[in-house]
Amino acid sequence: MGSEDVVRVASYLSVLVVMATWELLAPRRKQTASKLCRWGGNLTIVILNTVIARLLLVGGIAAAAAMAQERGWGLLNWVEWPSWLEFGLALVALDLVIYWQHQAFHLVPILWRFHMMHHSDLDLDVSSGVRFHPVEIVISLMVKGAAVIALGVSPLAVVVFEIVLNSTSLFNHSNVRMPLSIEPFLRWFIVTPDMHRIHHSVDPRETNSNYGFNVPWWDRLFGTYCAEPALGQTGMTIGLEHLGPPVCLNLFMMLRFPFVTTIGRYAGRTQP
Repeated sequence: MGSEDVVRVASYLSVLVVMATWELLAPRRKQTASKLCRWGGNLTIVILNTVIARLLLVGGIAAAAAMAQERGWGLLNWVEWPSWLEFGLALVALDLVIYWQHQAFHLVPILWRFHMMHHSDLDLDVSSGVRFHPVEIVISLMVKGAAVIALGVSPLAVVVFEIVLNSTSLFNHSNVRMPLSIEPFLRWFIVTPDMHRIHHSVDPRETNSNYGFNVPWWDRLFGTYCAEPALGQTGMTIGLEHLGPPVCLNLFMMLRFPFVTTIGRYAGRTQP
């Protein structure tokens, strides 16, 4: 395991422990499903995704960034700007790519088939932040790799962005209670758990909103921001309306989910 992997794993585990502890001490919503069952499936699939990513993409996206830098590929390798400015622009640009990728996974039916496994979680907590189908992970890695080469993002910026993205995914999926006096203010700078939780509502109008992971600006800029769910944070239902009786999915059930489940009335719909 290289130093890059050590930093990623350490940051991931640190955020996981902090958010899981926060959830125990100050939960936002009452949990409805077995935490043992949900965490078993969610943590198992992230292990599988990690293995698949390492096998298919030896060296990872950072290696693609290093190759692009060596060969002078990408927009940021064609300009002579201060390194700090290029670094900041790279992080912002990659975040915008993730925003549009996330929206595409909702609007394109074949992509939604894989992404809706993420939305099938019966509750929302820190473990939901790693619950993604392996096919979605592979597609996402390919999109990020192409973006890194096209933009000419530095390897350091790639590593930092990946660490931030993984950390914010754990953070904004967490079932934590934040002071209501400061939460609306924080939403101008970061995607808070209350903001992202709306995205996991069973109401398609709310599911197709709040796509951001790192920063909340894209949703406001492109008209996909939803401030509050119709039934409130504690009244809304998490999951997908067309799944029928709640069932806690194990690893095998999650893997086959896109192939045996209808897409409901979500894909192809935008926020009104």
